[in-house]
Amino acid sequence: MELLEAIILGIIQGLTEFLPVSSSGHIELVKAMFDREDPFSDEMTIVLHFATALSTCVIFRKDILEIFQGLFQFKNNNQFKFSIKIILSMIPAAIVGLSFENEIKSLFNSNVLLVGLMLIVTGLLLLVADKATATKKKVSFGQAIIIGIAQAIAILPGISRSGATISTSVLLGIDREKAARFSFLMVVPLIFGKIAKDLLDLIKEPAVTDNVSYLPYVLGFAFAFVTGLIACTWMIKLVKSSKLYYFSIYCFIVGIAAIIYTFL
Repeated sequence: MELLEAIILGIIQGLTEFLPVSSSGHIELVKAMFDREDPFSDEMTIVLHFATALSTCVIFRKDILEIFQGLFQFKNNNQFKFSIKIILSMIPAAIVGLSFENEIKSLFNSNVLLVGLMLIVTGLLLLVADKATATKKKVSFGQAIIIGIAQAIAILPGISRSGATISTSVLLGIDREKAARFSFLMVVPLIFGKIAKDLLDLIKEPAVTDNVSYLPYVLGFAFAFVTGLIACTWMIKLVKSSKLYYFSIYCFIVGIAAIIYTFL
């Protein structure tokens, strides 16, 4: 069962990290499904997030290289400006994550009702964004901060990070493809920062490693990485073709089912 859980968690992480349906919300639902307080270890969490972060780096390797080049060349060009916008977008989530770490952790306790309600909020946001008029505008500095605030709000389980940031970008009048690109790139530094912090916490309080099987971690990583590559590529095409509507329906269905499950 441990191997099956690792595969399921890898697929869920890989798909929901990029598709606008909330990875955190689905993992909370998985906890309830397996009837456990936590179906996977802190180490598995790090492995799965590293896998999806790596898949993002593979898909956007040219963009990430341009960001680093723009950041360290210190030239007043488009690359440098885009790098600054990425940094600005990270600030709200970083402040919220560090300032309210314990309060945020308390929300991740298989709170199915909260997940259900937030999934409905995500569905509404996607539905509104899907009807927005398409434009060709780029992200401005002020808009980068607003999108960053949307990312900070998406820390709540059930609020999709990609759904919140892409929808906010589209509603701000930003080109859909540029919105998806910015949304996926802005989270990469935060994910690697969170992974580094979690690793430091594990080093301070090392877990017992006797008779540990590494196969579940390998399977979890592999499935999260591969499904992440597929989902990221697929999501860019869907946003460009204005098909967020389908995900809003999915969020409504799962959200309502989660609420009904809570009361039953």
